Amino acid sequence: MAEPITEGLFCVDADGSLTLVGGYSPSSGLHHFPRSPVCPYTGADDVREVDLPRVGALWGWTTVTGAPPGYPGEVPYGMGVVELATGGGPLRVVGRLVGVAPDAADASWFGTPMEVVAEEVADGDGGTVLTWAFAPDGAAT
Repeated sequence: MAEPITEGLFCVDADGSLTLVGGYSPSSGLHHFPRSPVCPYTGADDVREVDLPRVGALWGWTTVTGAPPGYPGEVPYGMGVVELATGGGPLRVVGRLVGVAPDAADASWFGTPMEVVAEEVADGDGGTVLTWAFAPDGAAT
C-alpha cells in the first residue's frame, strides 16, 4: 500500500477501510477537517483529535476536466463535497469521487449516501500516494 499523502489526515485499518481524523473544540462545539491545533472558528486551543464519520451525504460536485498544476494523473475525474453528520452539526469535506463516472452525477445525486474510501493517486515522481476519496455508500470494494 502507498504511503499517505500527508501524515495525520486519516488512519487506515488492516482491512483497508479509511477514517478521516478531524478536530473537535469543546468551547465551540464544532468539528473541523483537517485537524488543526486551534479551533478555526474561535481560535480556542482546546482541540481534541476525533475520528470523523465514514458515511455522509453528497452535497455538491463537479467534474475536473483539466489537470491541476503538477498532477500527472488522468482527467476527467469527479470532485465532491460530502456533508458528514457530527455531534456539533454538519461538516463538509471536499474529496475525489470514485465509483461513478465523472460526468454521471446530476441533480438526482444530491443527498446520495457516500462513504470515505482509500484511493491511490499518482504523485508526480512516478509513484503513488494514498489519499481519501468518496464512493457511493456500499460501492467500496
